[in-house]
Parts: sequence; C-alpha cells; structure tokens
Amino acid sequence: MSGQSPLPLNPVLVELRRGGTVESFHRGAVAVATIGGWVDTLGDCARPVYPRSALKPIQALPLLESGAAAAFGLGAEELALAAASHSGTALHTERVAAWLNRLGLDESALECGAHPPVDGETAVRMAAAGRAPSPLHNNCSGKHTGFLTIARHLGIPTAGYIRRDHPVQALVETAISEMCGCDLVAAPCGTDGCGIPVFGLPLTGLATAMAKLADPRHLAAKAIVGAMEAHPDLVAGPGRACTEMMARMPGIVLKGGAEGVYVAILPSRCLGVAVKIDDGAGRAAEVAIAATLLRLGVEAAAQFVSVPTLNVAGLVVGETKAVA
Repeated sequence: MSGQSPLPLNPVLVELRRGGTVESFHRGAVAVATIGGWVDTLGDCARPVYPRSALKPIQALPLLESGAAAAFGLGAEELALAAASHSGTALHTERVAAWLNRLGLDESALECGAHPPVDGETAVRMAAAGRAPSPLHNNCSGKHTGFLTIARHLGIPTAGYIRRDHPVQALVETAISEMCGCDLVAAPCGTDGCGIPVFGLPLTGLATAMAKLADPRHLAAKAIVGAMEAHPDLVAGPGRACTEMMARMPGIVLKGGAEGVYVAILPSRCLGVAVKIDDGAGRAAEVAIAATLLRLGVEAAAQFVSVPTLNVAGLVVGETKAVA
C-alpha cells in the first residue's frame, strides 16, 4: 500500500513439495530464549505478533497466583484445560461442565461464544442428532472457566470478565507483561476469537515468557506446565499436532495458536521457543516448531519435520517439509 514500508522478508522455513517441485512455501521467524535473558533469533523477531492461543499457559497463571485454584480444589486436569485449545469432545466438555458446576455456574456464564467442536467426528454426530454446539464446545471454554474461577474467588462480578477493564483481565495483563518483559500500555491490542484482549508482542518476548514458564522456581508456572505435560489429550485432542507431539516427545510442552504461531517449553533445559509463520499457516508452524526442537537436540522431533501430503485416495503425493 502506498506510503507504508514493506515488512522485512523472512527466510523460508517450510516448503510443500509435490512431484519433486516446490508447490508452496512459508516464510517465518523463530526465537529461542533462556531464563537468563539470552535470545537467539532467525528472521524478524522484533515485529509485534499476536500470540493468540499460544499465550494460554501465561493467561492461566493468575488462576494459581490469586489462590483461586487452591480455593476451589482444582487439579491437573482443570489446569490443563485452562491452558487448552481443546477439541470439544465429551472428554473435554464434561470436565468443563463439572468445573463450572463446582463454581455454582453453568455454560450460560461463559462469554466465549459457541462454535462446532474442532473434533470432526463429534461435530458430525452432533449435527446428525440435531444438537447445536454450546459454549462448552468452544476450544477456549477451559480458559474462560479459569477466568470465572478467579472472579468467584475474588468475590467480584463474573459478567463482563472478557473486557480489558475487568479485574480478571487486569491480572492476566500483568502476568503477560511480567513474563514477556513487555510494556503492554503501548502494545497493539486487538480482540481474540473468544472475545478477550490480545496483545501484539515481539517474538523474542514470547520466547522469553516460555523460558520463564520452564523455571522450576516459579511454582505457578511449574504447575501449569506439569499439568499440560501430564494431560496432552486435554490440551488439544486426538489427532491434533499439539497432543501428538507432546505424547511422543516426553518432557516437552507445546502449544499452538491461530495464524501460524507455535511455542514450546523445555523444562529440563529452561528454554522457551516461539515460531510465527508469516502467512498464518498452521501446517507450517507445526513443522517449523518440530524442526527447531530437532536443532536443539530433541531427537524425537525428527518424525514431525516432514509431513506427507495425501490425496483423496490416501496415496502419498507430496510432503510438507522443514527447510534446512
């Protein structure tokens, strides 16, 4: 557009090949950080990006730090759901409904809105039965139930908990600022798909936040990360990349976000990783995060750096592959 400076051209991280030819390619950036502040980058990692759901482990911290989790006796399953982008299966919705019931609330208190389950089989069964999706099926319903838990514990109104000026979101904003080392007052601010504020952060700040989550001295972070590692099926769902990678890479915690964002937490090495694919392709973000982990010495990540492309008959006709 006239008058605007072009964005820096990031390196190609992932290619889709078909018949030996590059059919599509995806540019992006990668940041790796330690607790101590060391950061290594590839591409433009200073430009603000919206982390979207990749930020959920940070957004869940006030649930513990406020004392709400202890007050309502939450366990690892609830903490994993608070950081989840779940698939909306019965495994997820029944647990969220039970959690709401513990608060004396039901799904009508959720302000995230409703969408069909991410899990295709569940969505088909519901449609065949004439059942409309509820807010419980929203992939963010666990996170929102966490927000409601904080409000209940603090004795403040639950209505409007998604607004930036609500006390719950003020706690969340403080957690994001402290963990990312960013001043959010001047940061870009938009509205996420589930209605809460989302802030534009440099990829370096996002990677730094993930490194801080790996700090064993941070008890709230340790609880969230431990819950996600223990329950990868609740963080996403069967067949989802996030769940599959965590199940096959013990000791690594991963979380995807919309528009090509992915993060990883390596607790044993106190490292954090953040990836952003410029065109927003989730398929490329999954491969890029795996390739980064492989470069960091996580050998189990090798099985995810090349994903076969299948045609409608189930034949392999290409691959989505990380670029060396």
